[in-house]
Amino acid sequence: MFLAWNEIKSAKLRFSLIVGVLTLMSYLVFLLSGLANGMATLNREAVDQWRASAIILSQDASSSLAQSTVTLHDASGISGKQTAEIAQILATIRKSGTNHKESAVIMGVQKGQFIAPKVTEGRMFNRVNETVVADSLKANGLKLGDQLSISSSAQKLMIVGFTHNAEFNLSPVVYTSIAAVQKIKYGSADLSGKGLIGGIVVRDPNVDRIKVGSKLQVIPIESFIENIPGYTPEKITFEFMIYFLFVIVCVTIGIFLYVLTIHKTSIFGILKAQGISSGFLIRSVIAQTFLLAVFGVLAGFLFTVITGFFLPAAAPITLNYPILVFYGCIFILVAMIGSLFSVQTIVRIDPLKAIGG
Repeated sequence: MFLAWNEIKSAKLRFSLIVGVLTLMSYLVFLLSGLANGMATLNREAVDQWRASAIILSQDASSSLAQSTVTLHDASGISGKQTAEIAQILATIRKSGTNHKESAVIMGVQKGQFIAPKVTEGRMFNRVNETVVADSLKANGLKLGDQLSISSSAQKLMIVGFTHNAEFNLSPVVYTSIAAVQKIKYGSADLSGKGLIGGIVVRDPNVDRIKVGSKLQVIPIESFIENIPGYTPEKITFEFMIYFLFVIVCVTIGIFLYVLTIHKTSIFGILKAQGISSGFLIRSVIAQTFLLAVFGVLAGFLFTVITGFFLPAAAPITLNYPILVFYGCIFILVAMIGSLFSVQTIVRIDPLKAIGG
């Protein structure tokens, strides 16, 4: 470590360039991690607020709430510690009197049930034509009292409240009553046993004991999330990009240190002639790589945190610091693995040839 640190201090510019490259790479890894986490959050945020164990959908719905149809009669017969009816449609909304359109997920819930949104501004909906919407819609100029027009429907909804953390499938959620969703989807409301909803959300630690009919299926909530359109492909894509960056880091640091080792052949030869072992020199190179990687990761982490402070609220980047620390450790480990490319070169150095003997 002593030899490694002294060499870094004696060649500041050379090693600063390496640290600069490692900083940019770690910064990119951290930002990609934040983007992956942010996109995942926008896909599943509303579902996470349920704190549910499972969701019951129709057998032919392909694990999609929007494609599921369940009767209220079937919903009333579901066992579980806590159950809640839900209906969902995808729609385009706009503020009445304007032309600005926004894709949204309209969710019908029963007031007072555990999946009902927690109102952070205004009040809960009480009538069929009232709604509580995601506060992210404030960025589009929506406010309490505004009327929302819905594409392909004459139904209008008045905003009476806002709620935090209400995003689903990359779209803001508009919460209203099940009757309102039925009117939007079918043209009329039917709250009798024959009325249709999307599914039943269940909060029960023992999912296996939930019994349903042959036309229904019980889906663990994580499986339901993984089947959200685009969620799993996006997750895999970002993970692949991050892992591929680790490979690039390994190769890059390996090339840098190999070139430096070749450049220092005569110095290593002199040290070997003085009785210093190859093992000592190898440990010195690995220690040097560790220091450079730590400096690069810390600088990249600092830049990422600073970037997080200046990003607008609409940016889909969410920094998960435990994950960033984990990726930072992997980054350092991969860089040290890259330094092993120089081991064979150090072992083969002949002191006599290196010093011109």
